[in-house]
Parts: sequence; structure tokens; C-alpha cells
Amino acid sequence: MTDDTNWTDINERVTEEWKAETTPFERIYEVLEQTHTGQSAAEIAERALMSEPTARRHLDALVSTGFAATEQDGRTTLYRRDDDRVLMTRIRELRNEATRDEILDGIRRMKAGIREYEAEYDALSPEELARQLPTEATEEWEDVTAWKTTRQNLAVAQAALAYDEASEQLTA
Repeated sequence: MTDDTNWTDINERVTEEWKAETTPFERIYEVLEQTHTGQSAAEIAERALMSEPTARRHLDALVSTGFAATEQDGRTTLYRRDDDRVLMTRIRELRNEATRDEILDGIRRMKAGIREYEAEYDALSPEELARQLPTEATEEWEDVTAWKTTRQNLAVAQAALAYDEASEQLTA
């Protein structure tokens, strides 16, 4: 790699390092992991720094393994990550990283945090709070985001616990 004085743009340097340190498949995987709404193979290829045919080949492999999903927009195939797969991965990671007691403790803390948001803002959900807030209410908007994140994490923790219980019942 060239020395730092030849780099005029930090984004250019990071992009070149990413390209040098990863395979095309790894770059497609990383881009797709961040793709919540459908994008064409050309759009993903551009973000992953490769040709469209190469991107399409890797995207099709990810679709066949269940990591990616497709939808049609006219004649264009749009690719996005498969949210069910992402959810199951998060559930498995939590089950592997935390004990049942740790998950239960986390669920209790998250429920308490949600009750605190409800009491502080006299709202039943972050969406209800968001409808009431003026756009300049910076701290409150941060709380809306934190509340939503807590609800998502709570749902994953509860799903991990239920999955664990179901697994135990199936093997009993």
C-alpha cells in the first residue's frame, strides 16, 4: 500500500483497504446485511465495489442459502437481507452468550425501562410519543429511539427464552 501522503481522501483510502482485505463474496455479504429494502444487483454491486455479473452470482448464492430474499419490481429483481434469518441469528447468539437466568434478568430490566418511558412521557408506545413531539425536541427523540430499541431487544430476549423452552420440550 502507498504511504499516507499519497492519499487525498480518507474515504478513498478506507474503500481501497476494504477492497484489498475482503473477497467479493464478503463485500456482497456485508452490503446485503445492511440492505433492509430491496435493491437491484447493480446498486449492490456499486456499493460492494464489483461488477454487476459478479454481484448477481454471489447474491443468487445468498438467496439459495436463505440469507437473502428477492422481490420483483417489474422486470428488475430486488435483493435484500432475509429478516427472519437475521432474527434467528440474533436469537441463537443470545442463547449461546447468556444463561437462562441472565436472559430473565435482562427481560425484567427491559420491562422496567419500558415502564419508566411510559410513566415519564405518559405514552403507551414510542410511536405515540413520536406523534406528540415537536421536531426540535432532541432529547425526547433520542428517548423514542432508545425505547424502540429496548422493545426490539425485549422481543428478541423473549423469543430466545421461548425458543429455549420449546427446544427443551422437544427433546424431553
